[in-house]
Amino acid sequence: MDWPVISLVIAVVIVGVLVYLAVLMTQKKGYTFDMMEYQTDFLAIENSLIRDNPLSFNAAVIEADKLLDKALCEMGVSGKTMGERLKNIGDSKFSQLNSVWHAHKLRNQIAHEPRFRLEYMQAKRALASYKQALKDLGAI
Repeated sequence: MDWPVISLVIAVVIVGVLVYLAVLMTQKKGYTFDMMEYQTDFLAIENSLIRDNPLSFNAAVIEADKLLDKALCEMGVSGKTMGERLKNIGDSKFSQLNSVWHAHKLRNQIAHEPRFRLEYMQAKRALASYKQALKDLGAI
């Protein structure tokens, strides 16, 4: 081979590596969700909350908690439980982490305390917290 051909091959390889690095550096970091699926699921949860049906309060909060947990699992956040995943993701991803924790604690009370009675406005606030958390993650 002569030098012009070798120089051309080296130049093509260098340009290829530079283009590859530029693509890697400009890609959006993080997980990409199926936003339509999450939006549809969350809208169904919101619509299931019926003021005159106290059982719907519990179900809506539990389903919203499950949806957020699903998003955290899809992102690869480590932890065996939703609580562990919330601890592991930290407050950098959520604009209102305390609200998310409060909503999750309500969910735990629903699941583990047979005499716990959730009020309509508590359920509405919890759903608002879950919705904001899903927005913060980019799921909706």
